[in-house]
Amino acid sequence: MRFTVSSTALSSKLNALSRVINSKNSLPILADFLFDIHDGVLYLTASDSENVMKTQIELTESDGNGRFAIGNHDLLEAVKGFSEQPITFEVDLQTNLAKISYQNGMFSLPTENADEFPQPQGISFNANEITISNSLLSENINRTLFATAQDELRPVMNGIYFDLTPDCLAIVASDGHKLVRNKVLSIKSEQPAAFILPKKPASLLKNLLGKDGGDVSIKFDERNAVINYGDGELICRLIEGRYPNYNSVIPQNNPNQLTIDRQGLLAALRRVQPFANDSSNLIRFHVEGGTLQLDAEDYDFSKTATERISCNYNGQPMSIGFKGSSFIEILSNFDCQEILIQLADPSRAGLVLPSEQPENQDILMLMMPMLLND
Repeated sequence: MRFTVSSTALSSKLNALSRVINSKNSLPILADFLFDIHDGVLYLTASDSENVMKTQIELTESDGNGRFAIGNHDLLEAVKGFSEQPITFEVDLQTNLAKISYQNGMFSLPTENADEFPQPQGISFNANEITISNSLLSENINRTLFATAQDELRPVMNGIYFDLTPDCLAIVASDGHKLVRNKVLSIKSEQPAAFILPKKPASLLKNLLGKDGGDVSIKFDERNAVINYGDGELICRLIEGRYPNYNSVIPQNNPNQLTIDRQGLLAALRRVQPFANDSSNLIRFHVEGGTLQLDAEDYDFSKTATERISCNYNGQPMSIGFKGSSFIEILSNFDCQEILIQLADPSRAGLVLPSEQPENQDILMLMMPMLLND
């Protein structure tokens, strides 16, 4: 079997697929890329047994159909340095050897039997489906991924929760201390449905999705999801279990409202945070009139810091404690100029919202307060 493919197209696709492959695999063949040539198209697959990524490339020429698997590391290293040029594969399925020739030379690599490559799990015929724009899904994954947990006792918290309701699609992540809830108001369904996307496939999508105007189709049942984007497909096992009622932790009546420049607050927090106690990372927010004062202290090492920033505040004077590193993460995952911080009292969660919501979206982030030692 012989076929020719563009070097840059092949290198680009293999690099994307290689992110699925684990350094240690339960099956040796999971360290391979699966090549499937059919009617002049090369279909490429990589898997870690729970996530399967597929993509395709139009071949320059091909003399037939066939399948084989080839080790990811050596092939990636060999093709990544090529300038744009045709690469020709001559594969002998009897001797399990692939000879790969290019403008100035050739190399050969052993191949494996493609039939040993595990087949991905399918989804049931009555699966639910969500269609969402490529850029919108990318934006929402970027905004929520940082808030997922790393909790062995509550695995449902380790992923991004997609909650499809008659009102909207809510995309949620929380580690118990901070929470992100994005409502996509243009996507809704009379038949409620939900799934929890694990962190690894979410990270893969974050790197794969671009800013083009295409749509992404997500079909899912109770166990698996099939996500089609552009010329690729990601099949992943979902996290099973019941996600907590995230709406119940969002305080509804927050009479104290603070509007402030996001970049100014972010810069101030980064200056003050190194002076906070290493174990608690506590920063005191004291807001009164038109001033927000940030205080950090670590008496064990005789360190303190204070900074004042002007803001627009409607409410009672208040002191409330937040974990500095988490608040920095929250501010870093907005892209607006001004943010609105809504507070009820020092014992209840603080809400952070953009001063103006994007079209057809409702973005909310929540931070649990920390106890202040007055």
